[in-house]
Amino acid sequence: MMLLLAAVLTGCGSGILFAPGTGESGIGEDAGAAEAPAPDHHTITVGFSQLGAESDWRSANTQSMLEAFDTDGYTLLYQNGQQKQSNQSTAIRTFIQQEVDYIVLAPSTEDGWETVLGEAREAGIPVILVDRRVNTADKNLYSCWVGSDFELEGRKMAAWIKAYTESKGIAPEDLHIVNIQGNIGSTAQIGRTRGLANAARDNGWDLMAEVSGDFTENRGREVMAALLKRFDNINVVYCENDNMAIGAIDAIESVGRTAGPNIQNGEIMVVSFDGVNKTALDYARQGKISCIAECNPLHGPRVRALIEVLKIGETPEKFNYVDEMLFSSVPGVDAIVVDDKTYKVEREY
Repeated sequence: MMLLLAAVLTGCGSGILFAPGTGESGIGEDAGAAEAPAPDHHTITVGFSQLGAESDWRSANTQSMLEAFDTDGYTLLYQNGQQKQSNQSTAIRTFIQQEVDYIVLAPSTEDGWETVLGEAREAGIPVILVDRRVNTADKNLYSCWVGSDFELEGRKMAAWIKAYTESKGIAPEDLHIVNIQGNIGSTAQIGRTRGLANAARDNGWDLMAEVSGDFTENRGREVMAALLKRFDNINVVYCENDNMAIGAIDAIESVGRTAGPNIQNGEIMVVSFDGVNKTALDYARQGKISCIAECNPLHGPRVRALIEVLKIGETPEKFNYVDEMLFSSVPGVDAIVVDDKTYKVEREY
């Protein structure tokens, strides 16, 4: 668990400042950004607007950023947006007023960023996007992006489902799938939803419902409970992150059903994304989660490397993708192929 203080200064000219009211979990009552330290001509100041702390993935992503910039030569101003785009816009404007050198934004949603990013550009402050993207007509409003190919994650998961069910002789029309989605409009939700929807259409799967679980365990549990009342033939649950999968499994077990890959004998197959939460990884080892598509949260060093490129006046790649794996203890599928590229299914994790 990361320790969040009002101001943490380490080394010579390096440190992390947190928004007033920010607690140990990273969630603060105060939406304002931290006050800037006294100018240090040898220190690069980075303003980081994180969208929130809704999942274990997000907490790991925040911790990676904090650790990457807790080094000589950097000061990081950290702001938790608490899942509100308005808070993030306020944080960015405060960073501009503080004359930070770089702004790092993990956006809560894709739309609605043109104005505030335009203000950052007018101030001459480069913006780096992390994890999710923004939907702007002018792609020069941000310098670069680093994160996952979320649609590819969805396509890889769909390929695993196809390979596994075919190996068991299960007809496509006998797959009755529900999708517990993430925050609607986020890049992860859009990509993972599209990956499944296209595969369902192409393979003739019965995609019965798509309902948002907000990337949280509690909502995943609530949504799954409602879906079990609505449908009596669900045999595949596609959860767009691990926290929702944990909640969904709880709901499945609470009505006397079993989460597992043996759908021919009445089990409900659960698949998910991230591979960060310890409980989810344990569930994958037990077979309660049949497959997890990794989504690597450790972007801090990557963001710092991009800043180092920008510092010397060079132009980094616009889009920087992270290589990721599939985790499964369920036998029968050792690798899947997407776009002529083979992805090995990892058994040890």
